Amino acid sequence: MLLRWMIRDDDAGVDFGLCKKICTAVLLCPLDVHSGNVARKLGLLHRKPNDARAMSELDNFLRLLDANDPVKYDFALFGIGINEKY
Repeated sequence: MLLRWMIRDDDAGVDFGLCKKICTAVLLCPLDVHSGNVARKLGLLHRKPNDARAMSELDNFLRLLDANDPVKYDFALFGIGINEKY
């Protein structure tokens, strides 16, 4: 998460973008209970446990959407999950 906050730069104010030398394409989307549940409901993730293999599965899908910044979807998945609006 720290790398995401320091590397990504967004207009929403979630990420600071202080480190410009690392490309967002190298970041992996963090997987927690909330983002995992939402990803499963949306059909982005099929593996049941929230483990490294599930994170890889989700990351592969998100890279199909945006290979340059797959982590940008993390805040949306987490936010929907934490608010249980799915």
